[in-house]
Amino acid sequence: MTPMTETPPARAELPAVPEACNNEARNNQTEVFAVLGADPEVLAYAMAKYSRSALSMKESLREISSQRAEQFLNTFYFQYGHRSIADLAHVAFAVERLSLLAAIVLVDEQRWDGQERSTRYQNFRKSGWYMPDFGADAESASRFRQTVEQLFSGYHGVFEEVFASLKEQVRKPEEMKQDAYERTLRARAFDVARYLLPLATNTSLGQIVNARTLETQISRLLSSSVAEVRQLGERLQAAASGAAWNVYGDDLAALQREIAALDPALGERAAALLTREVRTAPTLVKYAAASEYQIRTRRELQQAAAELLAHEAIEAAPLVDLIEGADSLEIDLATTLLYGQCHHSYRQIRGHVAALSEARRNEIIALGMRHRGRHDELLREFSAGQTLRFDILMDIGGFRDMHRHRRCVQVLQGFTSAHGYAIPEGVPEAGVQPLYDQTMQAAHAAYGALAGGSGAEAAESAQYVLPLGTRNRALFKMDFAEALYISELRSAPQGHFSYRRVAWEMYRAVERQHPALAPYFRVTDADEPVDLLKR
Repeated sequence: MTPMTETPPARAELPAVPEACNNEARNNQTEVFAVLGADPEVLAYAMAKYSRSALSMKESLREISSQRAEQFLNTFYFQYGHRSIADLAHVAFAVERLSLLAAIVLVDEQRWDGQERSTRYQNFRKSGWYMPDFGADAESASRFRQTVEQLFSGYHGVFEEVFASLKEQVRKPEEMKQDAYERTLRARAFDVARYLLPLATNTSLGQIVNARTLETQISRLLSSSVAEVRQLGERLQAAASGAAWNVYGDDLAALQREIAALDPALGERAAALLTREVRTAPTLVKYAAASEYQIRTRRELQQAAAELLAHEAIEAAPLVDLIEGADSLEIDLATTLLYGQCHHSYRQIRGHVAALSEARRNEIIALGMRHRGRHDELLREFSAGQTLRFDILMDIGGFRDMHRHRRCVQVLQGFTSAHGYAIPEGVPEAGVQPLYDQTMQAAHAAYGALAGGSGAEAAESAQYVLPLGTRNRALFKMDFAEALYISELRSAPQGHFSYRRVAWEMYRAVERQHPALAPYFRVTDADEPVDLLKR
C-alpha cells in the first residue's frame, strides 16, 4: 500500500486590493512639517484654503501668488466678514524709540506677544526721551525739559547711592564671581532707581501679533487722544503695508550681484527670488482707521463720570481691594464703564451706581453701545461677570509687570498725580529719601502746572513728566485659576518687591473672603526676608 502523504492545506487567496485602496493605505500617515519663507498673507490664504479646497499646504503655496492672496482676502475678509482668516497671518515688528507711556498703550492688548526693554537690567539714563509738542508755549516746553532732566539726574543719583549701599550690606559669597555679584546688585539698584524714570523715557520693544490683533491695535492707537500714540498707529500701519526688513537682505543682494556678474540672465531670475520686496500684511490692515465708536463713547462716558462724581473727593484706598459681593451684571457693567474715565476707586463708583435708579444705570450702559458700528467689537469694559475683581493702586513701574497677565480683563485709568507716589524699598536704607522725595514732588508739581495749561492737549502732554513711582489705578477681573497663578508667580522671592507685595495682598484678600481656598495657593510671604543675590 502506498503510504499516504500529508498534503499541506491550500493557502487562502486574498481578494485583490484596488489601487485606490493601496494609495490610501500608503498615505494614511499623519505628516507634520514646518513652513518657512511664505509671506504672512500668502500663508494665511493657504491655510484658509483647507476649508475650501482639497489641496495640500505644499500644493496651495506653490500655486498662490501675492496677487491671488490679496484678491481672496478682499473677498472673504472684507466682503464676507471671515475675520478669523487674519488670525492665520502672524507678523513680527520692532518698535524702537517710543516713550514708556506709548509702550504701555501699545501693549494693552489681550492677544499680544512681545518683549520690552527691561528697566531692571538696563540703564535708561542715555536712552533719550519723547518731547511733546507745546506749540508756541515756550514756558511749558522749558518746564517740561527741566523736569525730565531733573528726573534723570535723580535716577542716576539714586542708583549710585543704592548700589553702593547694597554692596555694603550684602557680602559677596566666595564661590560667586565679582561680575555676577555686581550685575545682580545693579539689577536690585535699578529696581529702586526706575521709580524716577519719567513716562517720557524712550524704550524699545518687539511684538509678534496676528493680523486681526494688529488691525484692532492700529485702530485703537489711531483713536487715542495722545498725539504720539496716534503717530505710532500710523507708523505701525505703514510698516505692515510697506516693505519688511529682511535680516538676510544685504547678503542676498550681494549674492544676486555675483550671479548677475557671471550670467546676467540668471541674475535677473535670481533677483526675483533673492531681492524681492515682502509686504507682511498690506491687505489686512489697509482699512484700519480711527474708531468713531471708541472716540465718541469715551467722550460721553467721561462726561457721565464727571456728572456722577463731580463733587466727590477721591477716597483713600488700599493697595489691593478685592470687591466682595455678587453685584448684578448691570451694576458691574455700569461701574466698569465709568471706572476708566475717572480716578475714583471701583468701590466708590459702585456705591454711587448702586444708588441710581434702574433706568439711570441702563442709560450708562447704553452709552457704551450707542455708537457701536456693524463691525465694531464691544469695548473691553463689557467683558464682565467675573467673580474676582481686584482694584489695584500701585506704582506705574510695578503695574507694567502686572500688565503682562493677559488671561484676565484689565481696565486702566488715566495717568495722574492724584494718588501720590510710592517709596521703594532701599531708598530709606541708602539715605537718599530726601533726594527721592524732592525729585518726586517737583515732578508732580510740574505735572499740575503743565496740565493746567490751555486745551485738552496740555493735560495729555503733562502725563509724560510723571515718574514710574507715581501711583495709578487699574482694575483686574479674573477667575480663580488666574488669581492663583498671579499670586504664586509674582510673589516669588526673585521678583520685584513692588509686584511681590501686590501678589501677596491678592492672596490675602482671597484668603479673607474664601478661606477654604487659601491652602491651594503656593505663595511666598512678601514680609519674609529674601536673598538679594538670588534672581
